[in-house]
Amino acid sequence: MSRCATVSRSLDEPVSGTAATATTWLLLEQPGPWGAKALTSSHLDPSLGRALESAAEGTGVRVALIRRPGRHADPGRPSVRQLYAAHTMPGRTWLHSARIRDPRRLLGLDFAALGAGDHRSFGTALGGRPHRGDPLALVCTNGKRDRCCALLGRPLAAELAASEVRGVWEVTHLGGHRFSPTVLVLPYGYAYGRVEAHTVKEALHGVQEGRVVVEGCRGCSAWERPGQAAELAVRSAAGEYRAGVLSIVRTDGRAPRWRVTVGHADGRRWRVTVAQGASLPPRPESCGAAVLGTPARMDVVDVRELRPTALAS
Repeated sequence: MSRCATVSRSLDEPVSGTAATATTWLLLEQPGPWGAKALTSSHLDPSLGRALESAAEGTGVRVALIRRPGRHADPGRPSVRQLYAAHTMPGRTWLHSARIRDPRRLLGLDFAALGAGDHRSFGTALGGRPHRGDPLALVCTNGKRDRCCALLGRPLAAELAASEVRGVWEVTHLGGHRFSPTVLVLPYGYAYGRVEAHTVKEALHGVQEGRVVVEGCRGCSAWERPGQAAELAVRSAAGEYRAGVLSIVRTDGRAPRWRVTVGHADGRRWRVTVAQGASLPPRPESCGAAVLGTPARMDVVDVRELRPTALAS
């Protein structure tokens, strides 16, 4: 077993804000204001929002609402809505788009297949096609969920739009709002926290070149929390920034310590030790929190490249 340089890297919060992951993102345009739980507290029909939540549960699909940066007065139901679906599993990423009039057509999707990376129902039910435009930068601006996202996210989205960065949308809750402004870049599914406009632009440029920008990166939404931290640590240790070449082969252990095996497309493997710690000193967990907390964080304490003879151990 040969050792890479030990990397000290922390990932304070999962991309999704919960223990759940999202292998596929389903994004529906919905202008106007959003409530804390936007699918059921926006100008979208709440019965449809509940049905979408139920259909997506346990499938790996995350449904979110998007809107153009700017003022959010809703002039009425949009006649045509933009729709995206993005699968973020490294090595099998895709981004498709469609335009629809009736959002209830989303209930015709095969959510289980979509979560597994099969885009055929997106094409059949909604007329979706591969997205030929720029990659997407989704800036969390849901101030009703946490006011950090409005105070910090909205100005970032406006700045990016004003500088004519294409593919910028405001999006409902991404998680980790104390790291606002937070941004999800698709199709690769890497999230960024406390970012400035130049980082977002670099991340989008990286997508076009097929590479992952690690500055400000909080991990890929396809992986659980330990895997998110482990993959980024291997990228730093090995100097590997190409997209789609690293994957989480297996995760052993349970909180507060895991051994994560990270695999490369060329056959190399790394074993990464990840420990759960507490973020200190105590701090507010969101802009609206009055009580200080010590949220869990993911600390990478060791990165070792495995020799071929050690791969089975």
